[in-house]
Amino acid sequence: MGKRVTMFIAMIFAVVGLANGQDITVKGVIKDQQNQTLPGASVLVKGTQSGTVTDVDGKYSIGVPNAQSVLVISFIGYGSQEITVGNQTQINVTLSADLKSLDEVIVIGYGTQKRGDVTTAIASVSTKDIEERPIIQAAQALQGKAAGVQVTQPSGKPGSALSIRVRGATSVQAGNEPLYVIDGVPTMDTRDLNVNDIESIQVLKDASSAAIYGARASNGVVIVTTKRGKANQSQVSFGAYYGFSNIAKKINVLNPQQYADLMNEMGNNVTVGSQTTDWNKEVFKKGHNQNYQLSFSGGTDKSKYFVSGAMTRDNGIIKPASYNRYSFRANLDNQIKSWFKLTTNFSYANAKIRDVKDNNNAGRNAVVLGALGAPPTMGIYTQDSIRGTIFSTNPLKAGWDNPLAAMYGPTQAAKDNRIFGNVVGDITLAKGLFVRSNFGIDYMNHSNDYYLDPYRTTEGWGSSGSTHGLGNATRSNSFTYLWENTLNYEKNWNKHNFSALAGTTVQKNTWNNSYIAGRDFPSDGIVKTMNAANEITDAYTEQSEWFLNSYLGRLMYNFDSRYLITANFRADGSSKLAKGNQWGFFPSVSAGWRISAEPFMQDVKFINDLKLRGGWGQNGNQEGLANYASYGLNTYTRRTPTVPPSGPAVTNPSYAPNPDLRWETTTQSNIGIDLSMLQGRVTVTADAYLKKTNDLLLNVPLPNTSGYTYMPRNSGKLENKGLEFVLSTVNFDKSAFQWTTDFNIAFNKNKITDLQLSKIYRYADVEGRSDQIIILQEGASLGTFYGYIAEGVNPETGDMIYKDVNGDGAFSPSDRTILGSAQPKFTYGMNNNLTYKSFSLSFLFQGSQGNKAFNASRLETEGMYDSKNQSTEVLRRWQKAGDITDIPRATDGNVNNSLISSRFVENASFLRLKSTTISYALKKEFANKIKLSRASIYVTAQNLLTFTKYKGFDPEVNAFTSSGATLGIDYGTYPVSRAFVAGINVQF
Repeated sequence: MGKRVTMFIAMIFAVVGLANGQDITVKGVIKDQQNQTLPGASVLVKGTQSGTVTDVDGKYSIGVPNAQSVLVISFIGYGSQEITVGNQTQINVTLSADLKSLDEVIVIGYGTQKRGDVTTAIASVSTKDIEERPIIQAAQALQGKAAGVQVTQPSGKPGSALSIRVRGATSVQAGNEPLYVIDGVPTMDTRDLNVNDIESIQVLKDASSAAIYGARASNGVVIVTTKRGKANQSQVSFGAYYGFSNIAKKINVLNPQQYADLMNEMGNNVTVGSQTTDWNKEVFKKGHNQNYQLSFSGGTDKSKYFVSGAMTRDNGIIKPASYNRYSFRANLDNQIKSWFKLTTNFSYANAKIRDVKDNNNAGRNAVVLGALGAPPTMGIYTQDSIRGTIFSTNPLKAGWDNPLAAMYGPTQAAKDNRIFGNVVGDITLAKGLFVRSNFGIDYMNHSNDYYLDPYRTTEGWGSSGSTHGLGNATRSNSFTYLWENTLNYEKNWNKHNFSALAGTTVQKNTWNNSYIAGRDFPSDGIVKTMNAANEITDAYTEQSEWFLNSYLGRLMYNFDSRYLITANFRADGSSKLAKGNQWGFFPSVSAGWRISAEPFMQDVKFINDLKLRGGWGQNGNQEGLANYASYGLNTYTRRTPTVPPSGPAVTNPSYAPNPDLRWETTTQSNIGIDLSMLQGRVTVTADAYLKKTNDLLLNVPLPNTSGYTYMPRNSGKLENKGLEFVLSTVNFDKSAFQWTTDFNIAFNKNKITDLQLSKIYRYADVEGRSDQIIILQEGASLGTFYGYIAEGVNPETGDMIYKDVNGDGAFSPSDRTILGSAQPKFTYGMNNNLTYKSFSLSFLFQGSQGNKAFNASRLETEGMYDSKNQSTEVLRRWQKAGDITDIPRATDGNVNNSLISSRFVENASFLRLKSTTISYALKKEFANKIKLSRASIYVTAQNLLTFTKYKGFDPEVNAFTSSGATLGIDYGTYPVSRAFVAGINVQF
């Protein structure tokens, strides 16, 4: 049973069957040292792309061109063997166990490579536990699993994207997310990918591994390979799970009487009437998530298939937020001729997202802060003489709806239809010489509709007269095509191994968008489409496109897998830049030395493998550039028509055009070591790196006399440097009980090293405050908090005391200073897998240490400056002279006691039990009796425990995601939930 599970989960590629016209047929059986057959073992004709895999009984049959042909037999977890055919037609092979086989093939950019020959920093993430975790996005599979890959969940809202930083952020205004490559097609969004279709994930972390992707690789590259059919192994798989989620942490607020006491203290006349509401209870509900997956795979040596369909539903803990997705995939492999293979990857996804407003808002439509701040003395509904039953509003704050009005008042939903895939043709020109042509598409159709009926909320009514309903509609289409052509040459002689790759690629995107908004809808609220709007308040269409043309090359050489060297080069030309700066050139080189293969190491028996490697390279940042970044674009404003017509008013761009705009370029050096000891029971990987980003893109402010607000300019430098360690151990390995541990830890230091022209940049506005939370300046890191130092409450006045930083004896904005950083000192993860007979237990810990968070939500829940409810922390507020406390007095309309200060900067370090799973697999004998090849049931808990001193809902959230500088700010953000899931997986 274990070998069969290994085959289905861990095998990276199903190699292609040999086609017609071959002269010799070789058959045999592949077994292990215990004389057990190995189904799914790979049998490859060396120097070609022809091969097969063993069937369920470990048998294979393959055609070879001649007696000089060499068969390469391998199986994940076992050492490979190479056998010359000669005059043999029956070749049986016994493979020896090798827990961390150096012959395992992993995917790299535009090809594959044996793990033992890799000279760069590549993290391979096992996806074997995906089937037993409620993972919706591919990025979730990386959390806590790869050193130097920090995956955070800025918002717990269903369908919201995760944030990934590979060895730290490299940009401020350009993108910081890695490039994803799914089956050879680059993309920036994997939310529509069905996670259960994934076979393997590789993260290219350093420049020498990622440079083959050039202008898009400065933030790392995540290569995703989806599943494929296997010859002579027809299989039907079904998986399903259902679970529920709830809020992981509660923030207590004042009850009705406590709230009334506070308001009366502030000079408002509030009494506790018959209507009271626990808004936390009304807003935070139980969420539900479910998934159903069905796949079919199989085929022959010449034609293989993998077809899957899935339905995913995630209903959040704040209604009506939800994410529903239907997906379909078809992966086909066809050996048309002995020299020609055709591969097709096709996927379709339909996703519907219901939204609620959560981020960056303390006011009338903030759902999360509304749940904390809505007066508990207010009911949910009220009666209006004109509108009937409507959502009630804050009686002390005209026009402020209660949070349920923001949740249920509007009808709003986004729909995405996405087609993604490619067709790949592989032609063998001669022995060791291959041509590949790859044509891919990524088409997205997006729609978003919003409707607010005339009588439900104050937004539909308006503060100065009825809008009689509001509505808007957005429609957009994005189409990207990719065409790549590469030539690959491989030559092996004696102990020399050489390969060369050269190619060209073009990629083009066209995008168009239309928007229309209106008001004054019918009173019955039945027709919600824009044709029912009596007044169109806004309407426009827009379109843009970009084009990327690239040339790439790679040389790889190794001698006896002992001395290894790889060199990459890519040239990218982008339409986003002006002539003279459109081309970027990105070289890299890396080398490795397998020390354990040297004669002087032969007597060191406890070391199985020891390799030293180092690399250098340059990458660029294409995704962060706007389509017309170097050009100034005029805007058009409608005006009263003239006779004869004279067209709209033309407004010059707010920013100055810059024809000298260039790429951001990141140069990275890496040195690492790979060590395997005690027959593979202990493996260690360690890396040290230095990343320097030049030509940092910034919007440099310009004086008013220039006529422009700013100029996009290459105006700074940024540095990341760090250490990474990975330790994998086999702690216990007996027939009935196994225990393995994988631990990783990464240290990264981020710093702005140079800013030109403007030396200070400010980010992250807060409602009702004139300051920003984040500062960008030389010597500081991204995510640096800036404000006043709070030194406690004056026991005589009850006001907050702020430190006189500059020593001038007065309190002024010049007393602001650096308050901390959201950058962690280190991140870590630890995964344990324990198996006893048919039972398995796995648990994953994820942690971050040394990072701060700015709890902007506390500005509102402890500010006591208006009619919003407050947290129970304010029960300790100053009320009379002589009170000793850290909570200042209540005021009315005065925010001076809750300025942006160290008072709200908190320790956001955490240790989280990210997931834990208990599963049971039916014994093979029993499963076979009921016509199953495999069956298992499991129970999983996610985010079960979080150990942190942070006072907010969750230390990972971030309300501001538009800039690389704005990190670690919690401002009414949708909290991450705790989930419990039960599921089943069966295979026929």
